[in-house]
Amino acid sequence: MKARVKWVEQASFLGETESNHAVLMDGSPAAGGRNLGPRPMEMLLIGAGGCTSFDVVSILRKSRQEISDCYVELVAERAETDPKVFTKIHMHFVVTGKNIKPEAVEKAIKLSAEKYCSASIMLGQTAAITHDFEVIQEP
Repeated sequence: MKARVKWVEQASFLGETESNHAVLMDGSPAAGGRNLGPRPMEMLLIGAGGCTSFDVVSILRKSRQEISDCYVELVAERAETDPKVFTKIHMHFVVTGKNIKPEAVEKAIKLSAEKYCSASIMLGQTAAITHDFEVIQEP
């Protein structure tokens, strides 16, 4: 995997991926930025959320759960001093669908957390990561 990050101006950087996608990252005004895009650490957090969500949806679909929606809300805490790594991350999954088995959701989250999600497993080296979930049953 390759990527390129190019300084644009002030505290703005353009990240370009090997798959030909680009995202603008920017710092806060207090750090010299103009708030034109997410902060790099925010990108890291949503990357972990995307990675684990991908796993959870894939596992639930393979286990024939009739999901119609899935999202994860992430709350993170960072160290007070440099390097300001993530120290705690909580992931709250909300899965919607018909006849969703809560034990299937719990198993999918566990498999992602312990086996498949490279991003959260890597972040787990510095952060205590916790999970919970809710299931919304559709008629």
